[in-house]
Amino acid sequence: MTPPPEGVPGDAPLTFGPYSFTSRLFVGTGKYATHEQMHAAVEASGTECVTVAVRRIDLGGPSLLDHLDLDRITLLPNTAGCFDAETAVRTCRLAREALDANLVKLEVLADETTLLPDPIATLEAAKALVDDDFHVLAYTNDDPVLALRLEDAGVAAVMPLGAPIGSGLGILNPRNIRTIKARASVPIIVDAGVGTASDVAVAFELGIDGVLLNTGIAAADDPVLMARAMRHAWLAGRAAWLAGRMPARDEASPSSPMAGRIAAKGASATGGAAAGQGA
Repeated sequence: MTPPPEGVPGDAPLTFGPYSFTSRLFVGTGKYATHEQMHAAVEASGTECVTVAVRRIDLGGPSLLDHLDLDRITLLPNTAGCFDAETAVRTCRLAREALDANLVKLEVLADETTLLPDPIATLEAAKALVDDDFHVLAYTNDDPVLALRLEDAGVAAVMPLGAPIGSGLGILNPRNIRTIKARASVPIIVDAGVGTASDVAVAFELGIDGVLLNTGIAAADDPVLMARAMRHAWLAGRAAWLAGRMPARDEASPSSPMAGRIAAKGASATGGAAAGQGA
């Protein structure tokens, strides 16, 4: 029997329309050595939602879907490999017909070299998909202005990149991520560039609502162990954010009271000159 999803005590589920998740870690299904390894890593991560490129799904024979517990895990079809709005919209419609999936990750890339999002095409495709009753998680640049435009278009979540896809560089622009979250009314999910567990913790400590990653797990020497590390990292980062960190200070501050200390020989308990001594 599969254990219930693990979350931070007292935390509310993350919701997109009718979809609700206790785990705030979303993982991909690509780049693994085998489908069996992918399955083991997905289970170790504790995720309740995996993203899969629509073009990788073979509905006519054995596929990666055969290695996922679809009674427990929600599929998040994505438009990876799309470089224009029209193709991305058509891909989402195919996913809805083939998989009965209305929750989609929109990804429209500008070119094959940088793999950065195309902001204009992304916004165009987002508007079309929202009008077609999709719940859209929109992958985009770490641009606070564009994030608001996508929210205005009606997306279910904005997914600013932490760093370029597959780079493993972590959160390159935490200030922008923090600004996006502060101004948003929809969930903010950091997507792309996460390389290790500390990157996940840092992302959550910025106050964001979720993290989506793939290569950081799949390209590790031990993907299953890394998936487990990512699971612990999101829980730690989210709990730290909810707990509220102490203020940062430029100077030291003692953790024990200064009053009641034993006076050093020749000095008062407050550190001054002993009685009877002086200039």
